[in-house]
Amino acid sequence: MKQQGAGMEINTGPSQGTAFLQLGFRPFFAGAAVFAIVSIAAWMGVYQHDWPLVPAGMPASLWHAHELIFGYALAVIAGFLLAAVKNWTGEQTVQGYSLLVLFMLWMFARLAFLASSIVPMQVTAILDILFLLGVLVAIAIPVVKARQWKQLGIVSKILLMLIFNGIFYLAVLASDPVLMGQAVYFGLYLVLALIFVMARRVIPFFIQNGVDYPAKLKNPLWLDISSLILFVLFAIFEVLDLSELATGVLAGLLALLHGIRLFFWYTPGIWKKPLLWVLYLAYSSLVAGFVLSAATAFMGISFLLAVHAFTVGGIGLLTLGMMSRVTLGHTGRNVFDPPSGLGVMFALMLAAAIVRVLLPLIDMSRYSIWVAVSQWLWILAFSLFLLRFLPMLINPRVDGRPG
Repeated sequence: MKQQGAGMEINTGPSQGTAFLQLGFRPFFAGAAVFAIVSIAAWMGVYQHDWPLVPAGMPASLWHAHELIFGYALAVIAGFLLAAVKNWTGEQTVQGYSLLVLFMLWMFARLAFLASSIVPMQVTAILDILFLLGVLVAIAIPVVKARQWKQLGIVSKILLMLIFNGIFYLAVLASDPVLMGQAVYFGLYLVLALIFVMARRVIPFFIQNGVDYPAKLKNPLWLDISSLILFVLFAIFEVLDLSELATGVLAGLLALLHGIRLFFWYTPGIWKKPLLWVLYLAYSSLVAGFVLSAATAFMGISFLLAVHAFTVGGIGLLTLGMMSRVTLGHTGRNVFDPPSGLGVMFALMLAAAIVRVLLPLIDMSRYSIWVAVSQWLWILAFSLFLLRFLPMLINPRVDGRPG
C-alpha cells in the first residue's frame, strides 16, 4: 500500500471494470464538466431568450441556482470524496457497476430537471434524492469501517445536503418559492462549508509541497474555530433574513478571518505554478464574497454580486483547479509538471468571475452584457478542461496501476 497526498491515490485491493469506473472521480468529474457547459447554455437560453425550460411556479433564478449547487457542485464533491475517502481510510469506495448506478442517478436527475415540462417533478426528486443518499452511504461505509470518526463532519454535511435538497423538492411540489430559496441557499452555504474544510486540509499542503523551496504555512486552531462558528451564524442569519445588520457584521468578520488565513498561506512561489495560484485566487474570491455580503448590508449593493463571487469565482475556480490536480494525480501523472494550457483555462474562469462580479459594480447599465460574457467565458473554460482532461478520465492510468 502506498499513500501520498490528498491529490494522489492510495491503492488497496483490485479494481473492477473499465478505467472509467475504477474510481469515482472519473465519471463525476467528466459529467460535472459536461453539465457545467450544458447547464449554463440552458441558463443562457432561459435568461437571454426566454426558453421554456423552467417548471411552472419555480423562479428561474432558483432553477439555475439549484442545478449549479445540487447538480454541478455536488458532482465534483462526490467525485472528490470518493477518491479522497479511499485515501483517508484505506478502504475501497464504490467502483464498477455500483459506481455506474450512482453516476446514472445523478445524470438522469439532471436530464429530468432539464426536461421538467414532460418529466414529473416527483420523478426528478426521487432520482436526485437517491443519488445523494447513495453518495452518503458510499462515503460513510469506509469511514465507519476504518473508524475514522474525524471524517464524520464531512459525512454530516452530505446528510444536510440530502435534507435540504429534499426540502427543496417539497417546496417545489407545494409551490412555495420562499422555502425553495431557503433550501437552495442553505445548500450553497453547505457547499462552501465543505470547501472551507477541504481547503483547510489541502491548499496549504499543496502549496508547501508545490513551491520550489521550503515553506512553512500556519493554520492556527483559533482561526479554524472562530471562522466555523461565525460562518454557521452567518448562513443562518442570511438565509432566514433575521437581521441585515448582524449579517453584515458577520460577513465582515468572516472576510477578515479568511483574509488572515490567506495571509498565512501566502508565499510568492505560488505564482509560478498554475495549480497553486488557481486555488489561492479561488479562496480569495470567497473572501471577496464575504466583503460583498457586508457591502450588501451596509452599502445596498446587489446581493447577487456576493453570490456570484462565492459561486463563479469561488466554487467555479476552485473546483476547476481541484479537478485538474486530482485527475493528474490519480491517473499517475506528475502534478509538479502539469500539461500546458492550464493557465489559460484558469484565466478564463477568473475572467468569468471578474466580468460577472466586478464589472456590474462599475457599470450596472450593461448588466445583461456582463452576464452573457461571463457565461461564455465559463463555457470556454470547461470546454478546455474537457479537451485536456477527458482522455485522462476515460483511459487507464499511465503507470499501469488500478484506479
